[in-house]
Amino acid sequence: MFQAAKIDHSDKIAFYRELSQQLQGLLHGESDVIANAANTSALMFEAMPDLNWAGFYFLKSRDELVLGPFQGRTACVRIAVGRGVCGTAVEKGVSILVEDVHEFPGHIACDAASRSELVVPLHHEGKILGVIDLDSPTASRFDTDDQAGVEALARIFVQASY
Repeated sequence: MFQAAKIDHSDKIAFYRELSQQLQGLLHGESDVIANAANTSALMFEAMPDLNWAGFYFLKSRDELVLGPFQGRTACVRIAVGRGVCGTAVEKGVSILVEDVHEFPGHIACDAASRSELVVPLHHEGKILGVIDLDSPTASRFDTDDQAGVEALARIFVQASY
């Protein structure tokens, strides 16, 4: 049985290297996308400090994301491509780091306590399958080290699941 080890947060590069190793171990031998999304969101929520939401939205049609496994408060179920941070990340095909969600035009407030957000697209064979979405109640919680680290986690998830 997998058990997550506590990781020191003082060095973000080392933190994400260790978190990536733990995720690889957790997903090893499992290819079910829902099971892997559930365990990935649980590991991120448990290991990463100062989050109030960690989870997935999957692209179910050309123009709509649908809620997947997550940890945190209840969430918006459907998000149009091009709307909010998640929909914009899919539309542009790139990660989006938002220091203050109140400054992001068209932000969708699923949880009023969220202040910052990081959304990373899931890329596979030239397509976007969905996104990893992280929210924090603290403004400017995420930086480029977090973005690079979560992008690495997204690659591990996709490699295991597709």
